[in-house]
Formats: sequence, structure tokens, C-alpha cells
Amino acid sequence: MSTPRDLMIVAMDVAPDRPVETGDLSLALAGAEVIDLIAAEAVTLDGDLIVPNPQLPLEDGLLDQAATSLVRETPYESVEDWLWRRGRSLSSAYLVALEAEGLVARQRGRWIPVRTGKTALVDSPARSRAADRWAQGEPVLAQLAAAAGIREVSDEDSAKVTDESLDTVIAVVHDAVTELEAVRQRKSVEDAAYDNVWRGM
Repeated sequence: MSTPRDLMIVAMDVAPDRPVETGDLSLALAGAEVIDLIAAEAVTLDGDLIVPNPQLPLEDGLLDQAATSLVRETPYESVEDWLWRRGRSLSSAYLVALEAEGLVARQRGRWIPVRTGKTALVDSPARSRAADRWAQGEPVLAQLAAAAGIREVSDEDSAKVTDESLDTVIAVVHDAVTELEAVRQRKSVEDAAYDNVWRGM
């Protein structure tokens, strides 16, 4: 299984420290894709720029789709730009993929035998592998999960990511999630001010 799929499974399987925002999760998934593309030698990082290598097909469909969508001409795309472009609704894409593969099922109503809108993981080797990786505290997965708001990591765990390229990607993911939260807060303040104007009229 890929890191993004493991992250998606963990996001559905682990009780989060706080409600997980789909935007935060999507940004973390896009970062996880970069990490797996680096591992597959499909890309390298030049500073924070994603430099594609000659394209080879990848077994994972969504990861192959990610590789296909890379900017292959200079100036190459930065990790930050990739997160915002590729991350748009990416959590939904992974949920659909997991459901298509039978790893996620729509739950049935308790009293009415029809499918509801809620989804749940089914027992599978993929779920077990993701759970094992999570239980072992694999540092890259732990850091991406922390960025998505699933679980905090200690400073000691943070120090375990020693690969410079991976550390760069993880840092950019954390920054992007922080920026997205700032946008949410600004919008909330603006919406509240707008409501107050209407109430005062």
C-alpha cells in the first residue's frame, strides 16, 4: 500500500485529537504522494522544487495519476504549489478509490436495510498493514497524520525523519495546513462581521 492510502485508512480508523478537516487531510495526502514519488524515484527535490524523472508507470492508480500530472518543464513546480493544485478534493478521490477496491463500504441503516451516506473500513490486509505502520510509529506517517490533525507527535518523534527531502515535504505540508486554517479563521471573522451588519440594519 502507498503512504497516501495508509494515511487515508488511518484517518478513518483512528479517533482523532480533533475533528479532521477534509482540506487539511487533502493537503497531507498530496504531500504523501510526493513522498512516495520520491521513494519510487519518479521525482527528486531540488530545494523545494519537484523535478520529474523519466516517467514509468506506477502500480498504484492514483499515484500514477499524480506522476502523470507533474510539471515536466522548467521552471518546475514547488512542493507548496503542488499541494494546493493536487490537494484539491484529494481526500474524496482516495475515499472513492478505497470504496471501488472494496476496502470501504457504505454502512446500512440499523432499522432500514438501505445504504446510508456513512462509510466505514472493512477488515482487509490493507487496513492491517496501515494499522501496523501506525502502531509502530512510522515517523513519516506520524508527521503527515499530525499535519492532518489526526494525532499530535512529540518533538522526539519529529526528529526521527532524517531524510532531507522528506523533511522538506513534511515541513511544507505543515505550513500549508497552517495557512489554510488562517484562511478559515479570516472567513469566519468576515462572515460574523457580515451577519452583524445585517442584524444592525
